[in-house]
Amino acid sequence: MTISSFLKRASGYIHGHPAGFKALLLVTLSSGSLVAYSDSQSETERVSLEQNQKEQKKKKVVVLGTGWAGTSFLKDIDVSSYDVQVVSPRNYFAFTPLLPSVTCGTVEARSIVEPVRNIIKKKNGEIQFFEAECLKIDAANNKVLCHSNLDQNLGGNGEFSLEYDYLVIAVGAQVNTFNTPGVRENCHFLKEVEDAQKIRASVIDSFEKAVLPGLSEEERKTCLHFVIVGGGPTGVEFAAELHDFIQEDLVTIYPMVKDLVRVTLIQSGDHILNMFDERISSFAEQKFQRDGIEVCTGCRVLGVSEKSLSVKVKSHGEVYSIPHGLVIWSTGVGTRPLVRDFIEQVGQGDRRALATNEWLRVKGSENVYALGDCATIDQRKIMEDILNIFKAADKDYSGTLTISEFQDVVDDILIRYPQVELYLKSKHLMDVTDLLRDPEGNERESVDIEGFKLALCQVDSQTKSLPATAQVAAQQGTYLSRCFNRRQQCQEHPEGPRRFSGSGQHRFRPFRYKHFGKFAPLGGEQAAAELPGDWVSMGHSTQWLWYSVYASKQVSWRTRVLVVSDWARRFIFGRDSSRI
Repeated sequence: MTISSFLKRASGYIHGHPAGFKALLLVTLSSGSLVAYSDSQSETERVSLEQNQKEQKKKKVVVLGTGWAGTSFLKDIDVSSYDVQVVSPRNYFAFTPLLPSVTCGTVEARSIVEPVRNIIKKKNGEIQFFEAECLKIDAANNKVLCHSNLDQNLGGNGEFSLEYDYLVIAVGAQVNTFNTPGVRENCHFLKEVEDAQKIRASVIDSFEKAVLPGLSEEERKTCLHFVIVGGGPTGVEFAAELHDFIQEDLVTIYPMVKDLVRVTLIQSGDHILNMFDERISSFAEQKFQRDGIEVCTGCRVLGVSEKSLSVKVKSHGEVYSIPHGLVIWSTGVGTRPLVRDFIEQVGQGDRRALATNEWLRVKGSENVYALGDCATIDQRKIMEDILNIFKAADKDYSGTLTISEFQDVVDDILIRYPQVELYLKSKHLMDVTDLLRDPEGNERESVDIEGFKLALCQVDSQTKSLPATAQVAAQQGTYLSRCFNRRQQCQEHPEGPRRFSGSGQHRFRPFRYKHFGKFAPLGGEQAAAELPGDWVSMGHSTQWLWYSVYASKQVSWRTRVLVVSDWARRFIFGRDSSRI
């Protein structure tokens, strides 16, 4: 028998055995060399094995929430490197800046929501989504306990747990009632799409009730008195939308009660829109006065009943009662129970939001990150590292710092401590080295440690918390996903600023918020905008800018087309006044 025929017969024998059987046949050739014959696994099995090994290497990332922060993170995360699971009680993303428009039918609710599964299916890998609410975070065991109401009809309790290597908390915040009596029972909120739909139905109900026979004029006035508590952007925009809805659509349908309608805006501060430029605040108050919207500033709500609310004027302490048909409560955000419990777990004391470092990692937990309204960045103070900065810059150990030595660390200082740049702008200084000038403004050749401290002692006064806005949350989600995607690369080659309180560099650059401006629609096709560069714009042209920006910021082309078509429909046919 020849060697080739023998190998052929042996091959047939080996392949006839069950999968996994391996044989090794040694054949001695006349030359004394050895030939090895082995049965390897099939190509399909090999690829499957490699894929399983790759999956096992993936780190598990659990994301809580599908708001601005969570959705921005999911859109950019590299799913080939991570096993991503998402938990949220709602299976959609909502464009929340347009919620006031939904309350009055200017935009339909379905036009501003995008199903989460439409967003995650565009990724090259699989992202698992679970419609459930996270009840508790078990940081000690790297688990989250969740509950789904969808399983109640199936006989289960709907509870399950997920393990994680990294946890991203992006659950947002809830309405802050300041423990005011009667608010939760008798007020409407404007945080979710469902809230906007309820307000829309309640506004129509108020008009329908007011035209029923048998009511006195005073009772009709009470039914048609709409009160908004909170003079921030949400409260002001809703007041403007409601006024337009009433004047442009409802008074023509209910002409018998058009003179009885009142809209009142209550603000505890001295001005509405007090987080905007003073010119915008003044413009908004004057426009509301012309439109007949009553603005009550310097007033605090003490309690809300079914038919009235008690208000205290802070200037002279007078307390009076205001009858109402509908109350909208929009006074800021509060802490969700899940976040409050986790704050206690990580030992952050009595805080209203999770404290994170500049890289959005929760302080007291190495593998948990928090984004958006549920978190706040605890920016490190430059004075905490002032000695280390001086030592790092003083390369000749002379005990003094020259301008050239200081310039060597300037770039790292500006990245690591963003409050320095804000301080320079507030003082109208052109360069960081201008801080080292003497009181007369003359340039110094060098400064000692005390002079260095004196030059930078006021810098930390510019440290401010970021506002709880969609813009901040979206930027944080995008930033964190990029950090995750570059984690392995930056472990090998750090790209962040140097560590002044240690050796080496940080792996990533800290999060830096870039403000692109903010809008305040004021009704009557007028809006106000505060844009970068201290540019303030007000009037009709700003409203068209608002249209273009909000249309471009939609999460998909589907919602973009729907929103623009809703605006066009409103211009042509008016708003829909049905209760549906």
